[in-house]
Amino acid sequence: MMRRAFSAATIVAALALAVSACGGGDSGSAAAPAQSAAADPSKISGEITWWDTVRPDSEGPTFQALINEFQAKYPDIKVKYVNVPSDQAQNKFQTAAQAGSGAPDVIRSEVAWTSQFASLGYLQPLDGTRAVENEADFLPSPLSSTKYNGKAYAVPQVTDTLALLYNKKLLKEAGWDKAPTTVEELKKAALDVKEKTGVNGIALNVDAYFLLPFMYGEGGDLLDVQNKKIAVNSPANVKAMAAVDDLIKSGAAPKPAIQDSYANAMTALKDGKAAMIYNGPWALSEVYQGKEFKDKENLGIAPVPAGSVKAGAPTGGWNYAIYAGSKNLDASYEFVRFMSTPEAQAKVAKEISLLPTRASAYDNPDVQGNKDVATFKPIIDTAVARPWIPEGGQLFQPLLEGYQSLVGGKTSPEDLVKTVDEKYRGIFKDWS
Repeated sequence: MMRRAFSAATIVAALALAVSACGGGDSGSAAAPAQSAAADPSKISGEITWWDTVRPDSEGPTFQALINEFQAKYPDIKVKYVNVPSDQAQNKFQTAAQAGSGAPDVIRSEVAWTSQFASLGYLQPLDGTRAVENEADFLPSPLSSTKYNGKAYAVPQVTDTLALLYNKKLLKEAGWDKAPTTVEELKKAALDVKEKTGVNGIALNVDAYFLLPFMYGEGGDLLDVQNKKIAVNSPANVKAMAAVDDLIKSGAAPKPAIQDSYANAMTALKDGKAAMIYNGPWALSEVYQGKEFKDKENLGIAPVPAGSVKAGAPTGGWNYAIYAGSKNLDASYEFVRFMSTPEAQAKVAKEISLLPTRASAYDNPDVQGNKDVATFKPIIDTAVARPWIPEGGQLFQPLLEGYQSLVGGKTSPEDLVKTVDEKYRGIFKDWS
């Protein structure tokens, strides 16, 4: 799930921890061979804490209902549910793991955090445990995000990507019966909406993740991992940043607020003050709470508009990971196994439209009956995989700062990518 606001403190903490890496999981438990759960899992007892990062109002109830099902099946295991804001969880977990106290047994880890946590020794290896059940059933891209140095350190929970969410009524009033399919059409449709309805065309979210479709669309990228090259300073990315800049300067998108832009864009769409936004499946349960979408049929979902090269949305998502210092590994393994079954994933997909990571879940009638999931499935099938490397969680802050400067009129597209490139070279010191 998105809402990926990475603070400067996050990056500083990550770098400091990468250097020290001396607490929590480094006590040796992470390196020890993982033990299987008890021969009879129903006999497992104890208490575990799960840090969840979903929206507590629109998504939390579904996961709490799953916990109730788990505890009914395993009455001797008590699950303490803690909701931690997604923009705070990474730092909080790192701090607790390094201190060796206060970390949860199980964390909902963003895909970009997983390899970083594993590299620091904070996650329990899961190969050979009950946590990993029928690994071949998981979709390749989300499964790849759980690996570090050839070992599994998490289990895929949900996968996601970005799409164009739009108000069908407003677009139709502006003369558009279908969603725009290119960035050029996106600009025209947005200007038509503004001219003919008085409503803003597209609300932009000033977040690095939301820049990726524009970059991928022009054939750009952040890194060339295979060749250990920093790829952000490229003509393709300059063109992508110029396209975003043009959306704002042309009036197709109002100048976005630098702070709270995610919430502002969502509110604008829900209240009928903007006709289009980029967002993912995690946002749908909230979007449907808006007055414009009491009739769910008014919400359109389409692939992100293509740049001059392709339509490219990023791969995102979340994993279940177990803290290496957990005092109750058997209960943690069983909890992760239960929460990642095809049946559990189908419940989540049915109720809040989050995309399953298991191929078999898409055969479930409850999943097939959710039109939003069916719409997102082909988009996720063509999404661009991000680099699952320990430094992956550090890539967004420099890009976010550049995006904020662009919106504020303090930098040009050319200088934006040049500055990001310089900051990346401080992270990847041995890359070309």
